[in-house]
Formats: sequence, structure tokens, C-alpha cells
Amino acid sequence: WTELAVGDEQYYPVYIGPQDGLREADKIDALPGQPEGVDFDQYAGYVTVDPKAGRELFYYFVESPQKSSCKPLVLWLNGGPGCSSLGYGAMQELGPFRVNSDGETLSRNNYAWNNVANVLFLESPAGVRFSYSNTSSNYDNASDKSTAEDSYTFLLNWLERFPQYKTQDFYLTGESYAGHFVPQLAYTILSKNKNTNQTKINLKGIAVGNALIDDNINIKGRFDFLWTHALSSDEANAGINKYCDLLTGNTSKTCYKYLDQASHEIGNIDIYNIYAPLCHSTETKTASTCSVKSFDPCTDNYVNSYMNLAEVQKAFHARNTSWSSCSGIGWADSPTTILPTIKQLIDYGISIWMYSGDIDGMVPITSSRYAINTLKLPVKTAWRPWYYNKEVGGYVVEYKGLILTTVRGAGHEVPSYQPERSLTMISSFLQGKLPPSS
Repeated sequence: WTELAVGDEQYYPVYIGPQDGLREADKIDALPGQPEGVDFDQYAGYVTVDPKAGRELFYYFVESPQKSSCKPLVLWLNGGPGCSSLGYGAMQELGPFRVNSDGETLSRNNYAWNNVANVLFLESPAGVRFSYSNTSSNYDNASDKSTAEDSYTFLLNWLERFPQYKTQDFYLTGESYAGHFVPQLAYTILSKNKNTNQTKINLKGIAVGNALIDDNINIKGRFDFLWTHALSSDEANAGINKYCDLLTGNTSKTCYKYLDQASHEIGNIDIYNIYAPLCHSTETKTASTCSVKSFDPCTDNYVNSYMNLAEVQKAFHARNTSWSSCSGIGWADSPTTILPTIKQLIDYGISIWMYSGDIDGMVPITSSRYAINTLKLPVKTAWRPWYYNKEVGGYVVEYKGLILTTVRGAGHEVPSYQPERSLTMISSFLQGKLPPSS
């Protein structure tokens, strides 16, 4: 292999494996327990990204029911790092189905994002649930850098398997630690698109929800959010403001005392949605219930039961796996800030949306606002409410090069809690316009 120099980037040509017949083999006849009337094609299987190491990434792909050939292609990535885009994104958030409380059957999600796009869910890196490697050291040394490279290799191979999508508009989406994955993969794609010897990916934009983009700013934003939402005391807040320099990471023993105090004052709540009920059972229920509009706090348990059924793993063309939604994998590199990468993407001129469920206390809206404010971008369209169904769906501000929008009443996993509002938001993103002003 010859090394190629492209701008400041140096890299080797990407591995492309034979894809003949694999698309047909990946087609899902039906998922166990799926409802009647499924009117779209779905696929799942493995894409080899490193044949020497035996690294295989698992995907689940759902086409749009109407005019799929005219719709964009959207890749969804969950965060963690180490959490499953299938278990969260597909089965609990924006996918076409939700798992019922019996842990065996599915209900249709009428607000799934495949209403407006063809949606590809990728379990990445290797070691995240169905994705695997035959080289065990891959599990100890996963990193932001290797994840971006493997995801890029996955995409090139996947597009050989599904060549009809090579010319479609392509968008990257995700949430949480995908605040690292999505910008890094976007930068990788744009850099390597300069190489004319391989498929050029038609990347148009990125959208990341409750995105972790700067570690220190996130901690500052989190504790400010806790206090302003009456989850911590005036004393703890005053101590943090007096003794902590969270933006530089300079923390004293006294500072830690107040951070600990504020953390304990929260009590037993779901920090990912501060107003959500807790799940008080680890069991599935005999009766099959599911309401997409009111998210069941025990959904994680139902998904876990469903994904561990042998017939479900077979239908997904996955190898037999003891499945859980997140995996403990070793992480070798994680920059403390992604803001420089976001600056580079702004310079490239692609569409960049940061969206935020406004009742998430883990990566809260305060953190997103503080982080974006450090970029000092001019405001193009002033902060205003946006609407869905005659109610405020959230708020939006357009900067030069970046849009920040909130989704009202949503926790960390935005589409779980506000499926209708999240579909309105992502539709606006894909259409290249701000969410509706009335």
C-alpha cells in the first residue's frame, strides 16, 4: 500500500472487501413479534473493517417507507463510549419499533426518523454488543481515533454493499459521547474525500444531541444546571463558585467537598431526565403494553430481554451473544475538548446542529450553551421558540456556522421522551431550515 498525502492528512488506502450477495443475505424477513403492516425494508449484518484482526462492525438499516430512493441517508451513533446504537437509538429512541413490556413483541413507532430518511444504526467500536474482534487487544485499546477510522472504513464498505446510496445526501447524527464520534467521523470523511481514488461520501451535515464536547465546560454546566433546577443547595453552589475553577480543571480539596455535597443532594433521581419516574422492577410484564408517547422507565429491561432471545439474534443475522446495552471497553484516547474539530467543520461549511433535551442533567443545555459561546460566533437568527402542534416544541438560535436548538421536555435521549417534537426537529435539520416559528 502506498501512503497518500492529501492536504495535511496522511493515510493509507482503506480496506474494501468483496460485497457481492451480502445485501440480499442481510435482508431481514421479519423481526420476532413485529406488528402487522410493516411497509419498509430492513437489513442487518456485519461489515469487515479489518480482515487481519478479524474486526467486524454490526449494523441495522431501515429504509424509508415512502420514496426511499429520494430520501437522505442518516447514520446514527450512540455514545458511552461503549453503548449500543441498536439497543438505544433503534429500539428505544428513533427506530421504527419499540419493545413492548413483555420483552418479546414490538410496537410501531409512528414518529420514527425513517419517516423522513433512510436510517443506519452502527454498533461501534468493536466490542460494543454485536460488533466484535478476533483480536482481544482491540477491546482494551479502543480510542476516538481508531473508532473514527473504523467507522469510515465501515461506511465505504457498506456503500459498496448498498451502492444505490452512494449519491444520496448523507448526514451524521448521534448523542452524548457521539459529541466526540460524530465531529471526528465528519472530519475524517471530509479529509479523505479529497482522495479521488475512492468513494466520495456526500456529507451534508451533522446533528448531535446533548453532546459531550468539552469535559471541563460540561462539569461547570452540570453543576449550574443542578442549582438552577433546585436540585442542589445554595451552600453547595456558593462553595463551588468560590473554591472551584471548573473551566480550567483546577480543583482543590475544598472544591471537591462542595462538588460531593451537590452530587449527594440530588438524591435518587434519573439524572438523564430529572423529572422522569424511576424503574422499580427488573422484570418484564406478562401483558404486552407500549405507548410511544409516554416513555416507560423500564424500557431498558424489555430491550435487554428481547435482544437476548435466540430467534431475535438469528433474525438480525447476529452471532450468538450475551447482549447488554453497554459494554465495558478500554479507552486509549479521549481529547478533553472537541471544540477545535467543530471549528474545522464550521470552516468546511457543512450544516452543524447541536440539539438538547432541556431536562437532562448529565450533559445539560447549560453545558452546550457555555461550550458554543466559547466559539464567539455571530448570531444570524435570534433565540426564539419553535412550535409543534400549536405548542412550544423548543427554542432555537442560529449562529454563523452552527444552530443550537432545544427540545422541550426531553431528557438525554431526546426521541425517547419527545418523539413528535424530535421528528419535527430532525425534519427541519434535513430540510436545511429552522424549526417552525408558529
